[in-house]
Amino acid sequence: MFVSYDDARLSGCGPTTLSDELEKGNVVYFPRSPVALPAPAELDFLREEMPRQLKRKNVSYYPSADRLVGVEAPALAERTHRLLREHSGRVVEFLTRAMPDFVKGWTVGTSSFRPLQERGRNLSAHASNELVHVDAGAYGATHGDRILRFFINVHPTEDRVWATRGTFAEVYRRHGAAAGITPGSEGRSLRPGLANRMYSGLLRGAERLGARRAGMIDTSPYDRLMRQFHNYMKDTPAFIQGRDGYEEFSFPSFSAWMVLTDTVSHACLSGQFAFVDTFLIRLASCKRPEISPYQLLQRSPEPEPMRSAAA
Repeated sequence: MFVSYDDARLSGCGPTTLSDELEKGNVVYFPRSPVALPAPAELDFLREEMPRQLKRKNVSYYPSADRLVGVEAPALAERTHRLLREHSGRVVEFLTRAMPDFVKGWTVGTSSFRPLQERGRNLSAHASNELVHVDAGAYGATHGDRILRFFINVHPTEDRVWATRGTFAEVYRRHGAAAGITPGSEGRSLRPGLANRMYSGLLRGAERLGARRAGMIDTSPYDRLMRQFHNYMKDTPAFIQGRDGYEEFSFPSFSAWMVLTDTVSHACLSGQFAFVDTFLIRLASCKRPEISPYQLLQRSPEPEPMRSAAA
């Protein structure tokens, strides 16, 4: 699940090497960030000022609207806006060069700076990063498109520590029935019905008329199931306390990693100061759509593999 690409190995990658790893449910790790970081003085600014000035869960830049949210002081907001806009551009350039076919037609989402220590933030369960989950509903209805996130730990000395309970396929096999998201024996269709299509059309029209975030409340049968699974994982004591498939990963200072966060269950147990860039990858751009959550949710999960008896 954890695959490492140092500079030498990265230089030998073909145009589908990294995207193949992502589709298989791997965390693609770079011991040294392949994306250039802001100058040290700019990083110091973000680390020192953002914890004091933060007005939301994170400070985030929205490229489609060229808009910053999360900090209000005008002088600080202007500088932060510039830094995150430039950072977003560098991440986009790297991913476009590294995975050209995979990112065709993608949606470039937020570029965020996470300035607070994740451990003990006392957020609601659904907002907490400390509880294992799969991501759902990024930017409204995804209709099965994939959620890609690119992370860089910019804490000067502290690791960022993650936990996982396995891939979506593994967690779905073990917990899908308990979460109430498995279909009947005939399978299911996730195609939106007429009412859903009309609702989505109205929201798209509202966006064109100036309601910039109307699409954020859009939904689809697939996205509702993913949200139900996300909430089950964060609300259910038996799941929270379980350890099936449990692993932890540590990401040192100035390392980077990327993952399809709808496919890899994850939690951030500790860490402070990180860049997080989010993208929606078209399902049509995937080489193995049959192992995507969208396709898996249309059929009952495969039974748990038989374990061999002890000798």
